[in-house]
Amino acid sequence: MKLLVPVKRVLDYNVKPRVKADGMGVDLANVKMSMNPFDEIAVEEAIRLKERGAASEIVVVSIGEQKAQETLRTALAMGADRAILIVAEDKVEPLGVAKLLAKVAEAEKPGLVILGKQAIDDDNNQTGQMLAALLGWGQGTFASKVEVSCDSVDVTREVDGGLETVKLKTPAIVTTDLRLNEPRYASLPNIMKAKSKPLEQKTPADYGVDVTPRLITVKVEEPPKRQAGVKVGDVDELIGKLKTLGVVA
Repeated sequence: MKLLVPVKRVLDYNVKPRVKADGMGVDLANVKMSMNPFDEIAVEEAIRLKERGAASEIVVVSIGEQKAQETLRTALAMGADRAILIVAEDKVEPLGVAKLLAKVAEAEKPGLVILGKQAIDDDNNQTGQMLAALLGWGQGTFASKVEVSCDSVDVTREVDGGLETVKLKTPAIVTTDLRLNEPRYASLPNIMKAKSKPLEQKTPADYGVDVTPRLITVKVEEPPKRQAGVKVGDVDELIGKLKTLGVVA
């Protein structure tokens, strides 16, 4: 079985975002970028499936600027076999990403597409679901456990009431949650080997997909700063303050 794993280059989760002076986006100049953490979990799960003999090849794909090669090389160093970079210098919205991934899936014919449930930069949580709809494949979202058999996959997913297990016929889409696994660190020898692994470059035009943005950013601003707490003398004073703030009626 071939596995297709989309990955995204995002602002590193340890970096505090800064809004641009014009209020039209997040300032990404001279800041550390890394692989989206949920996608990193997806890469790790794909590698584990291959190590268990459930997969024969892992193909990672990213959509973005040329610098996204670094993210793909990280995935290759972790254990992926080859990579595809779809070069798009402008931001590609989730629907455009899903359309491109659908074309890649049609060309690569994977048995399973594993991707992060969402990217930490925009938190849309849409691409996996859109991709499943475009392909007409079954989907298991928010996976905390994945078990693959010959022609199906059991996905244990986290829902409001606890855990739910769904059985999907392959090919299928799986989106990963935090508790699925803990990604490995790439060793120095594997980082060196990753430099020689195949990395193919494409453009949206090669797949016949229009990625023109459909949304307009009106304004981006930081959330309000959290106010300092205050001490109260008793329950009555607490209730009074909560009423004053409009927290309780």
